[in-house]
Amino acid sequence: MAFCSKCGNQLTDGSKFCDKCGAPVGDTASQDTNKAKNISDSVGDLGAKIADFNNTPDHTSEYDQTDITNNKAFAALAYLGILVLIPILAAPNSKFAKFHSNQGLTLLIVNVILSIALSIVKNVMEAIADPLGKIFLVINWAVGILIIVLAIIGIVNAVQGKAKELPIIGKIRLIK
Repeated sequence: MAFCSKCGNQLTDGSKFCDKCGAPVGDTASQDTNKAKNISDSVGDLGAKIADFNNTPDHTSEYDQTDITNNKAFAALAYLGILVLIPILAAPNSKFAKFHSNQGLTLLIVNVILSIALSIVKNVMEAIADPLGKIFLVINWAVGILIIVLAIIGIVNAVQGKAKELPIIGKIRLIK
């Protein structure tokens, strides 16, 4: 007993088209295989896009291994908002901590600027028409999630002893 893959109607034996919706009747096993392959391809494409997003320059070879080992914790703190001041003040001679302090400070400044700008735009849009403000609220949440993702990437890189630039903002140099 076969059923239409489009509408679920029971098919008569030997029919080439569904009596109800007119969809062509084919090999359902190959259709299921094609659907699974398409889903797998989509997931693979997403994985490739994520890998490309985090495919940034790695400067680890430019730093002394002892400096990296001794200052991983300070470097990781640089991505936790105002705690960026700890590596700046506690490890001023560490080039590795300075690299991550630069990344963390840039992330903090971008976060503050975007939060203020989006809040202002959201409030203006709410004054004009309430639904427009809701759109900017969602955008603000999306930006917040992006900031958290970038901070996690930075922390993971620091803990692993890597000096990789953050995606999007990594090329900005505030601390020399």
